Amino acid sequence: MQFNQLNAREGYPIIHYPASSLSFPFMADFTQRFDPHTGGTRWRAVTPRDEIKVKDDILVQPFRNSHVPAPENTRKSLGYKIFQTKRKLKPELAGLSGEQIRQYAIEHGKESTSTEVRTNLLTYSGDTPVEDPARYDGAKILIHEATFLGDDGDLHTNSHRNKHSRLEAVIDMVSGIHIEKLMLGHFSSRYSAEEIDRDIQYLCNKYAINIPVYRILPGQTAFDILNGQPVNR
Repeated sequence: MQFNQLNAREGYPIIHYPASSLSFPFMADFTQRFDPHTGGTRWRAVTPRDEIKVKDDILVQPFRNSHVPAPENTRKSLGYKIFQTKRKLKPELAGLSGEQIRQYAIEHGKESTSTEVRTNLLTYSGDTPVEDPARYDGAKILIHEATFLGDDGDLHTNSHRNKHSRLEAVIDMVSGIHIEKLMLGHFSSRYSAEEIDRDIQYLCNKYAINIPVYRILPGQTAFDILNGQPVNR
């Protein structure tokens, strides 16, 4: 709400939120009445079917997670994937000259000469228990929550409450997929930095994690994280 209050102008910011979450329309109504100058903010409900273009070659794709217990067709909590998109010449046209490709495009349409290639630059889990590993496979950077250490999260994860992840479940999941860098966050403030780092190092050894693993400690602001020292190096 403070971000919106400081940045609101006609048409901006554009705030995207889970389509089934009723909290956001209430917040939109309240902020427009409390701070009338925020009336230009655009509030957009999104679902996992949507693709949000933020630059010519960058788009964001939401996906449903299970942080908030809800029926399968209800989207109250989302994670997000950021893709870079590029056009690549179709293999069957690779041997043609530039003029031949131009003529082909004239006859069949420009889009017929290439296919779209997407690179998953970053995936953000949002608050969630560990779910389908396939949704994270292939991400260059995965930001995943790891609220609980040890077995502390079992009651919270399996109850009617909002659900979170245990660190070991995250590391176990990551050991079976292909990502380039892992960033862990959302740790409970009950844990010290020493406890968090100790458990990350132990579990990286246990599950033979060779990629760089970074963490954001509770209550701290971090800058330029990926140029810092990984916990497991």
